[in-house]
Amino acid sequence: DALRGDDTLRDEGDPFDDRRASLDETRRAVERGLRYLAVQQAAHQDGTFGKVEGTQHAPVALAALGALAFMAQGSTPERGEFGAQVSRAVDYLLSKSEPSAGPTQGYIAVNRVDKLGMHGHGYATLALAQAYVMAPSSPRGARIASALDSAVRIIERSQTFEGGWYYQPDAGVLHENSVTVIQLQALRAARNCGVRVDPEVVAKSIRYIERCQNEDGAFRYGLDPTEHPSIAMTASGLATLQNAGRYAGPEIERAVLQLQRALISRDGELRRNPIDFRHYERLYVALALWTYSDQRLYRRWIDDERALVLNEQRADGSWGDESFGSCYATAMTCLFLSIEDGLLPLFER
Repeated sequence: DALRGDDTLRDEGDPFDDRRASLDETRRAVERGLRYLAVQQAAHQDGTFGKVEGTQHAPVALAALGALAFMAQGSTPERGEFGAQVSRAVDYLLSKSEPSAGPTQGYIAVNRVDKLGMHGHGYATLALAQAYVMAPSSPRGARIASALDSAVRIIERSQTFEGGWYYQPDAGVLHENSVTVIQLQALRAARNCGVRVDPEVVAKSIRYIERCQNEDGAFRYGLDPTEHPSIAMTASGLATLQNAGRYAGPEIERAVLQLQRALISRDGELRRNPIDFRHYERLYVALALWTYSDQRLYRRWIDDERALVLNEQRADGSWGDESFGSCYATAMTCLFLSIEDGLLPLFER
């Protein structure tokens, strides 16, 4: 495995040059994936993507991820090869923003009882922020700015006492780290494009994520120390702390070393057996290692992983996922393959 060796990082030649995916090959794969998404979006008049394969459907999150994937290629609302697709996805998200005054004004969801509500809301807020950065002065940009402000207020109001978030837009007693991660990323993106964000909300969410970290550096799904950590949560916790400006410190170094060890100890497992949330995990591992100041671990991991991903692409340009289907898997994979292009603010170091 590209990560195998001792636990310290050394400057050494890459032994996998013969398997390195070329830039052109990667971009062709992304192009095919985005064309698949465009075809699936065209089959629906509302701008989102249908349930293709999979057992669950998350229209808001899918529209957001699709928009992000198109924008990561360089398209913006109304401009670029997939500009029309970006516009339709963004307009869908804007149409799902609750317009009426009240405690849920600005909530972006299929309905008030959407079981994946705040998770989808977080991705939608992130996508709208990225779209605004790319086209701030357009008429659509003005609508995005208004929706973004309301979306941020919902996030602020629904933060729990502990500092995390759960799946519904209220400050109840339940909270969960994967939902918290995307809210913090959304707040960072919104603040970057000029939306006022309460600094205490940000500080509390950072403390929440830090409290989900074990002594060995791994991250759990919640505050309960008996909960089992995972590579996915370790990667997303690390990536999100870095996204929030924590680029160094003992919590960062412990997480990096734990992530390295976990990836090495699971050598080949991803290739032999299905891994839960593998597309989520892969994207956040890439974000965590790409953002980390020492790029040697990223370089050791990415080429082998990229070659695996390109080999998994299907004839129609898609990738598959047993739970959320091919549109989700394809959007997540196109984002993974586009990180080094750095066209999304989310991908900036």
